[in-house]
Amino acid sequence: MKSHSIKPGDLLPIGDLARRTGLSVSAIRYYEAKGLIEPHRTGGNQRRFLRSDIRRLSFILIAQRLGLSLAEIEAQLARLPQGRTPDARDWAAISRAIRDQLDARIAELQRARENLDGCIGCGCLSLKTCALYNPQDALAARGPGPRNVIG
Repeated sequence: MKSHSIKPGDLLPIGDLARRTGLSVSAIRYYEAKGLIEPHRTGGNQRRFLRSDIRRLSFILIAQRLGLSLAEIEAQLARLPQGRTPDARDWAAISRAIRDQLDARIAELQRARENLDGCIGCGCLSLKTCALYNPQDALAARGPGPRNVIG
């Protein structure tokens, strides 16, 4: 990680980072191992994290709640600058990038909500015997699984 005149007050021990984010130390180490955050090391080889890592970890928590995979989160975090606190422009670029993903997920969830009672309530889940929602197993041509629900 490149450092741009980092002051001692800009760095946090892993325990402080855990308290600030609500994450366990082991979760922070996991995200570190995945390359989502990168600590500085002291002369005694202790981890120290930038204060901006609070925002990175908060983004990870929010993105996971929104349903993004760890790979998707990693791709977005790779867009952020290393060695400086991301600014509003940096976060806005990520917001624009994930908006389409979120819109697609929202549409899928709405479609599932609208079709869930009928498809699952039917009990057949797209078997050939479904005369109500899938006559002659027509949905098989669109792929495996409950096509009315997952699209």
